[in-house]
Amino acid sequence: MGIVTYSRNVFIPLTRSCRNRCAYCGFRSDEPYLMGEEEVKALLSKANGAKEALFTFGEKPDEVYPEIREWLREKGYSDFVDYIARMNSLAVEMGFLPHTNAGILSKGEMRRLKDLNASMGLMLEQAVELECHAESPGKKPEVRIKMIKEAGKLQIPFTTGILVGIGETRDDRLYSLEVIADLHKNYGHIQEVIVQNFKPKKGTEMESAHPPSPEEMLEAVKAARQILPEDVAVQIPPNLVDDIYPFLKAGANDIGGISHVTHDYINPESPWPELGKIKASLRGEYVLKERLPVYPKFVKLKWYGALLEPLIERYSDADGYARP
Repeated sequence: MGIVTYSRNVFIPLTRSCRNRCAYCGFRSDEPYLMGEEEVKALLSKANGAKEALFTFGEKPDEVYPEIREWLREKGYSDFVDYIARMNSLAVEMGFLPHTNAGILSKGEMRRLKDLNASMGLMLEQAVELECHAESPGKKPEVRIKMIKEAGKLQIPFTTGILVGIGETRDDRLYSLEVIADLHKNYGHIQEVIVQNFKPKKGTEMESAHPPSPEEMLEAVKAARQILPEDVAVQIPPNLVDDIYPFLKAGANDIGGISHVTHDYINPESPWPELGKIKASLRGEYVLKERLPVYPKFVKLKWYGALLEPLIERYSDADGYARP
């Protein structure tokens, strides 16, 4: 019987401000704003059984908004990464394992955050130039590939993925998956690859664009399983497809983070399915197992800092999965 993994998390969108202007993004806002410490605490305090604090937000907002730079200065932060580090620390103090997806970070910035995060992430999206990223300096393929490579050099357990249906061709998808596979073969740090379908958002440039068909998504998942090394999980977001079973048969073996506290702020129109519904969709052919934001392989390898060791030892079982 196959194993399908998932993580229980709290989604913390520190800011919607972002230097990128992707043609499909409904998350970004032109109103400069950062969540304060009390807001983050309030979200985390609602978590019931969640172990992961998922920090996902806009990229380098202090580069484009003087109001944010002033807010950081007034609060005593040296820069935006200093603020991220403090919010990560807060989560750890409250018993959570952070996973941070901050967009583009330098090797030095990742080094500053490494010991405060069980894992980190950056969607490659596609390894080719696309029109939808024309106004997004952080979406240049060479910039994103470099960051994923630097994360490997730092031995950071890493999540990446492709976004399907944003103007790429089938060959582009295959090439993007091959790039990810090569990065893992060289550094051994990629724990999962998300195969995510684009969903049109009202008010965006691509609101009338057609999302990928279920057949295209199944083909992308099959290709991911064929191209990626066996020790890299293939993730399908359960709130973005009608039924996960065909994707599991195609090779997916993870469904990502599920939250009973927060919705998917990137795709707010798509609520998380209840665990009962997910279990029913497994058709009795798979076992659903909870994992931590750091995958079992990396728990065993101890690819985490001393600060997180007490929490990981408390939350993980002998096989590296989440303790029941």
